Amino acid sequence: MANQENPFGQVLVALVTPFQADGEVDWPAVEKHIEDCIQSGADGIVVTGTTGETSTLTDPEKLKLVEVAKSVSSGRAKIITGGGSNETAHAIELYRASEKAGADGVMIVTPYYNKPTQAGLLTHFRLVADATDLPVILYDIPGRTGVPIKYETILRLAKHPNILAVKDAKGDFSEVSRVLNQTDLMYFTGDDANVVPQLAIGATGLIGVTANIAAAPYRAIIDAVNAGDLHTARDMHQKLEPLVRAVMTHVPGTVAAKYILHGLGRIGSPRVRLPLVGPEEWEAALIEDELALITDVPGVDLSNFRPDRNAAAGGALPKIAGTTR
Repeated sequence: MANQENPFGQVLVALVTPFQADGEVDWPAVEKHIEDCIQSGADGIVVTGTTGETSTLTDPEKLKLVEVAKSVSSGRAKIITGGGSNETAHAIELYRASEKAGADGVMIVTPYYNKPTQAGLLTHFRLVADATDLPVILYDIPGRTGVPIKYETILRLAKHPNILAVKDAKGDFSEVSRVLNQTDLMYFTGDDANVVPQLAIGATGLIGVTANIAAAPYRAIIDAVNAGDLHTARDMHQKLEPLVRAVMTHVPGTVAAKYILHGLGRIGSPRVRLPLVGPEEWEAALIEDELALITDVPGVDLSNFRPDRNAAAGGALPKIAGTTR
């Protein structure tokens, strides 16, 4: 299929939303963290996605995150607004407002909980894509939503002029190959452990949780793959493996990423919003055991890692409930 311009970037960070200890958004920390990610090589920032705790953010917080990210990036990275809604009307409203707030693109998650049919998914995605002029990434993550976007549905959605990409958290490489063969869609890896394998079969880039902690090695992987140097990409993949395991296997990725970022002194609190809670003692110990295996990962200096398990305990109830309009 013909190549098309990539309006999203290649190293996209699925940004955590730093909170204060009481669960309110720490806006100075948000600005600093976005700057850190861009300085480390990210050319795309996905705010208000799964990792950003979209389900417990209010709509005003989501829109402010777009505005703040746009201001900090100053054109150095694309700002993609993630999340969405399992109510089509709400999703349309949210993405229209995000476009006005300055988003460069939108990532639409498969509607969750109500388990629509494939016809329902098709209608949902088409209507949301119709409502904005921004380029769209479909977010296929059946492990969280309960419903996959089936191959035939992806082919039909690929014909929409605004739908340009898929974030794949399904891990079906044969399906990825089929879609890449038959459409112009770009694919972004949604599973940190599969970045290099998926790039090797034609994916465009990644939308990563671990990149919150270490965007630089992912920049190195992308640059190596772009240059046809799979040896260098594989070497960096192997070095990243214990960090990916620390972030993605013991507790939700958001929880682990914030715990590690706080231990590194890069955010002021590891707090998450309920029903997420910080790692329990034994979970924190497992995370730290994985971190002890890390060597020679660019941008990750664990010599001053000081985890605070007490600060991570529990979860916060914010002053205003999430998903309000």
